[in-house]
Amino acid sequence: MKHSRLRIGIIGAGENTRKKHIPGLRAIPDVEIVAVCNRRPSSTMEVAQTYGIERTYFDWHDLVADTYIDAVVIGTWPYLHAPITLAALQAGKHVLTEARMASNAAEARQMWQTSQQLPNLVCQIVPSPFGLKGDRVMRRLIDNDSIGELRELHLIGMTGALADPHAPFSWRQDAVLSGVNMLTLGILHETISRWLPPAVRVLAQSHAFVPERVDPECGLLRRVETPDSVQVLIIYENGVHGVYHLSGVAPFGGGTTLTLFGSRGALRYDFDHDRIYLCQARGHWEEVPIEPHEAGQWNVEADFIDSIRTGKPVTRTDFKTGVQYMEFTEAVLLSCESGQMVELPLPKE
Repeated sequence: MKHSRLRIGIIGAGENTRKKHIPGLRAIPDVEIVAVCNRRPSSTMEVAQTYGIERTYFDWHDLVADTYIDAVVIGTWPYLHAPITLAALQAGKHVLTEARMASNAAEARQMWQTSQQLPNLVCQIVPSPFGLKGDRVMRRLIDNDSIGELRELHLIGMTGALADPHAPFSWRQDAVLSGVNMLTLGILHETISRWLPPAVRVLAQSHAFVPERVDPECGLLRRVETPDSVQVLIIYENGVHGVYHLSGVAPFGGGTTLTLFGSRGALRYDFDHDRIYLCQARGHWEEVPIEPHEAGQWNVEADFIDSIRTGKPVTRTDFKTGVQYMEFTEAVLLSCESGQMVELPLPKE
């Protein structure tokens, strides 16, 4: 530690940073948010004034170079995650970056490899919030063989969030800004990877049912570059077969649920309401309560600071896990483009 107090710089103060990271960091003793750099000078000044942040930067390179700062929180769109992370690590700063980890698997691997060369610096990715509350219960039910031998997995995420063709073009539909990320594919796969081993094979298809939208920044029609519907067939390392079906153009689709099918029963997680159900011999679904002592919660900022101060290893989410879900997402894209099955892990470039 360079200072008695831990000094944080924020690059990208979007919704999650304002709602989660800023209040989460401020709640920790001897942690101070001292600098901010947002996408535009006007929004940088607005954030600084709103939260009483003393230093403002209009170029993220300058914030990273500031020796007064011990750690950087990256809340930008994915296309900047790798450049900022690499620069911050080389400047000797700890890094907490927003999910998704990077634009593609190559960037993610570079981030992980650089972090391995600097083991004294903490590198953490904001974890998937899906399933955090019921994680311990799911682990217990799977580990104690509640549904027997695990055989199949069905993930359904059907919403109407993108169904309106008149809704404006979003940065998430710009492949340069969002990278290979699509819908909630990566974030939900990260959650599932807490309970299953890595995927080893994928076969996928995708489509943009709304192919063009008006970009509010220029008022012109732009081609949508990311899908609004994705279907994936998956084989996991332990032989489990999975199906993911995600859509943003399915009004009344029923939300997001994960169902695990075993030799003696089934287990379901309703992600929209954080409720877990078990179906065994009698064939009836019964809710499994998430008791207070087992309920997980959002501890992202506290975990980050704790790892810096105590050296505790990052678990949610470390860069190695980030590389795995970035490779999975990229494999899905490659399969969509080629129409062929893709093996994992991807070959190194």
